[in-house]
Amino acid sequence: MARLPRLVLPGLPHLVVQRAAAGRPAFVDGEDRRAYADALREGLAAEGVQLHAYALTPGEVRLVLTPPDAAALARLMQHLGRRYVSAYNRRHGGQGTLWSGRFGCAALQAGAPCLDAMLWVDGASDEPGATSAARHVGARPDPLLTDPPAYWALGNTPFDREGAYRRLLGAGVPAARAAELRRAVAGGWVVGGADFAAEAEAVAGRPVRPRPRGRPRRAAAEPVPKSG
Repeated sequence: MARLPRLVLPGLPHLVVQRAAAGRPAFVDGEDRRAYADALREGLAAEGVQLHAYALTPGEVRLVLTPPDAAALARLMQHLGRRYVSAYNRRHGGQGTLWSGRFGCAALQAGAPCLDAMLWVDGASDEPGATSAARHVGARPDPLLTDPPAYWALGNTPFDREGAYRRLLGAGVPAARAAELRRAVAGGWVVGGADFAAEAEAVAGRPVRPRPRGRPRRAAAEPVPKSG
């Protein structure tokens, strides 16, 4: 089966995951994460992309982003590939790519799907500085981030929003939802309701959700009227 073109819906949040190649941790320490953040800051500014959440773990990068147009997301990830991987190889004496294949991407419906993706990203690591969780619970500022409507809807004041996010983060994303997010990224699908999926499919001109397995059920044949 041919690979579907990557689905990017301008102006909507997207969950992006890029896995590290086997045997090569994407981040060895805080210095690596700071180098990635520097490259990310440059790319966000150049492409006009908004960043809502991030997780920089040894096994993978997770990002929640809103691109202004369909090509901006790919250009941002290409910039990160060039800028960060070059710095990483210089520092650690490596060569070649750091990533296992191309990045995965899932378009998110604004609202609960976007918030769930942020929580899943922020829950990826407890290591200080590895995720954007501290910013979302009010522990420290982070100039890389822009709050999406889903975060603003958590409360009328910063204190309310931070407290609500802290409680949700503590509860964690349900396993079924986390698996749905992971599948959507791997398949290039959307995460959202049926109406959202139908609108996305009309815009994209391609399937935006996996088809049901098996052959479609054949409709029963109508009886032939008897002559007489």
